[in-house]
Amino acid sequence: MKFDTYFTMNEDQAAQYASQKFGHMFEPGHRVTCKEIGDGNLNYIFRITDEVSSFSIIIKQSGPVARISDEFKLSPDRNRIEYEILKLEETLAPGLVPKVYAYDPIMNCTVMDDLSDHQIMRKALMEFKTFPKFAHDISDFMVNTLLLTTDVVLEHKHKKELVKNFINPQLCEITEDLVYTEPFNDYKQRNDVFELNRAWVKEHIYDSRPLNLETAKLKFEFMNHAQALVHGDLHTGSIFVKEDSTKVIDPEFAFFGPIGYDVGNVVANLIFAWVHSDAHQRLEHKKWLEDTLVETVDLFIEKFQKAWDRNVSEVSAKTPGFKEYYLQMIMRDTAGVTGLELCRRIIGLAHVKDITSLKGKVRMRAERICLTSAIRYILDREKYMCGTDFLETVIACESEFARENDE
Repeated sequence: MKFDTYFTMNEDQAAQYASQKFGHMFEPGHRVTCKEIGDGNLNYIFRITDEVSSFSIIIKQSGPVARISDEFKLSPDRNRIEYEILKLEETLAPGLVPKVYAYDPIMNCTVMDDLSDHQIMRKALMEFKTFPKFAHDISDFMVNTLLLTTDVVLEHKHKKELVKNFINPQLCEITEDLVYTEPFNDYKQRNDVFELNRAWVKEHIYDSRPLNLETAKLKFEFMNHAQALVHGDLHTGSIFVKEDSTKVIDPEFAFFGPIGYDVGNVVANLIFAWVHSDAHQRLEHKKWLEDTLVETVDLFIEKFQKAWDRNVSEVSAKTPGFKEYYLQMIMRDTAGVTGLELCRRIIGLAHVKDITSLKGKVRMRAERICLTSAIRYILDREKYMCGTDFLETVIACESEFARENDE
């Protein structure tokens, strides 16, 4: 096979592809095996292993439609974006992303490190594991990849060139629909609401004019605020972890947008892990998640302020008080996005296993805590200025649910 015309590969074809295109990475006379390991919504992930040396690489191939649904027609250019973003992120946040080796624009493939010695964070948290370095690593990643790609640091023309290079309209449209729009009105009628919460969602989400107004504001801010090069899908399913290492993967949704979009996604997915541990009465793990949530937000703020002082170059951005204004704007957006992510993963099309693995009234309770917290994050987003603010809301919603159901 020449692999000079695009097609979606199976395991045998991916093994042939690796031998032909990247045989120099393996032992002489190598024999490689291939296993398709993707379980995501969009792409095909192949692990290629040299049977002699056990050295392995990952080949990630983009298809013309999403795996989750043929309704989503996608440009394979997202693979080029992912390759270039990972290379850039490695320079900005060394050691916090996998190394990439090659990009093939014909087969729409990216070749990168195999992180088999790590574990997807969502799965690890569902197994009640803890990662003492995570808050430090993820706050480093966010500060360095986000602040350093803003107008306050970059020369303006260079930043605008980057905006042009990483425009990502098809995947942004998915975000605009699935995160900012459909969870609050179901106008396309493809939401998937847990039956025990269906009436509650209609009353408190779909029929809430104040909530719909605020989510409309957030949507148009997302669409029009090219603040920094955001990852665009920074949840615990896009992070590999082990005890002493954190690696952020899958930046194919990356584009220039509001910084709070990434920070809010991290916070929301820690909350999903928190309600999962709560449902299983794993109190030690729940406490670790509480500490990690607070620490992640507070370290982000602390490191952001220090990095600002070291790196800011724009004259107007040096005006006294502007740093504080800028950070307040980020935290407001973070709260709003935390609420959006909590809603869309419970009401919308793409769920998370932290929630769907729960059953019956246990799941109803976990969802209700998340959704009630989400409404407060969105409606009162000006109030969230530190990690404790975020944690206190979810704890308060847990207590209120308990009181209401004890009466």
